[in-house]
Amino acid sequence: MYGIGMSLRDISKHIEELYDVQVSHDTLSKITDRILPVIKEWQNRPLEEVYPIVWMDAIHYKVRENGEVKSRAVYNILGINKEGRKDLLGLYVSENEGAKFWLTVLTNLKIRGVKDILIACIDGLKGFEEAILSMFPETEVQSCVIHQIRNSLKYVATKDQKEFMAELKLVYKAETKDLAELHLEKLADK
Repeated sequence: MYGIGMSLRDISKHIEELYDVQVSHDTLSKITDRILPVIKEWQNRPLEEVYPIVWMDAIHYKVRENGEVKSRAVYNILGINKEGRKDLLGLYVSENEGAKFWLTVLTNLKIRGVKDILIACIDGLKGFEEAILSMFPETEVQSCVIHQIRNSLKYVATKDQKEFMAELKLVYKAETKDLAELHLEKLADK
């Protein structure tokens, strides 16, 4: 909360409202002073040279800053390393999501040792794919299945969305490719 611009007094009030626990802003200041170096160290740690799969997305939320409610975006980069383990490569905060900021995030990954990403899963943000390919030219960029599904819903009437999603689940949860294609054909016919 401190990193996204909330004052220590705001955080103290927020903790009291959420958990009914009083923590003074002085105590929060002491905690923050001790934790910030550890966070900085984590944010700048060396990364592996190759990640077979990396998911990149931003989560948008509202924060109260100086008595005003403002939007923020937290950029999340989750990678799978060569051993198959998940690794949170980084978290970055910005006022909004944009390909230009993603380029700075990708530059940071490269500085920290990433030489190649085999597959990058992203949303449909304009310019995002170009930003990735400018830093990692051999990367195969794919649209995230969740974002594809979410975007497909805008072409379905609101009253039909629940039924559509139930039938779409049969496609992406099918046990075989043939069964998935069969369910997809039925959905397309409907």
